[in-house]
Amino acid sequence: MINMGKYKILIIVSFIVVLFDQVSKAVIVKLITPYSSVAVIPGVFNITHIYNPGGAFGFMSGQSLLVRTLLFLVVSTIAMGFIFYFYKNTPKTHPILASGFALIFGGAIGNMIDRIRLGTVVDFLDFYIKDLHWPAFNIADSAISIGMAIFLFHLILKKMPLES
Repeated sequence: MINMGKYKILIIVSFIVVLFDQVSKAVIVKLITPYSSVAVIPGVFNITHIYNPGGAFGFMSGQSLLVRTLLFLVVSTIAMGFIFYFYKNTPKTHPILASGFALIFGGAIGNMIDRIRLGTVVDFLDFYIKDLHWPAFNIADSAISIGMAIFLFHLILKKMPLES
């Protein structure tokens, strides 16, 4: 029998990430013309409607839609399987680590939804200084990055649970 209480953080955090990610992307798609920007903090931050057909930093964006879609869906599914395994084996004494895994899981779902629906990912958060732009990203990417930072923090500081 599955203990649903153990998965409460995973379900709640992942749901919130997917909800904010998909709603924010829908708003961007509806209100901002593709490849145009709205300055939020001039010289630092724009909302820029971009479609990213590749992975992080445009990885594999030159490949065909079929190759990209299949590859990213397979890799995402495998990664989500590992994250679920790590989450499942994280004891209750490590709720922040569990939350980090849930952020990664929710972010992966958010971007996977885009890939299935659109064949690409909607990005819109555009930070820059003068001509130096960080690649545009979205809420799902942010959740994955924060979750990975939490995981690395635990790993580097040897705060990982020894057993479940």
